[in-house]
Amino acid sequence: MKLKRAFYASLVVLALAEAIAPWILYDEHAHFAFEDWPAFGSVYGFFSCVAIILVSKFLGKHWLMRPEDSYES
Repeated sequence: MKLKRAFYASLVVLALAEAIAPWILYDEHAHFAFEDWPAFGSVYGFFSCVAIILVSKFLGKHWLMRPEDSYES
C-alpha cells in the first residue's frame, strides 16, 4: 500500500513540475497562444493517445474484422 501511495505521489509531483517548469526554465516564445498554457503538452499528448486508441478500435471493428462465418462455406 505504501508503494502505491508513493507512486501516485510521484505522479502528482511530476505533473506539477511539468506545469511549473516552463515558466521557470524556458524563455522561448510559443508560435500559438495555447502553447503557453500550463501542462499543454501533457494534456495534448493524453488526448492524442485516447484519439489514436478510439480510431484504431473503430477501424479494427468496422474495416479490418471479418464476419464470424467468413470461413464457413
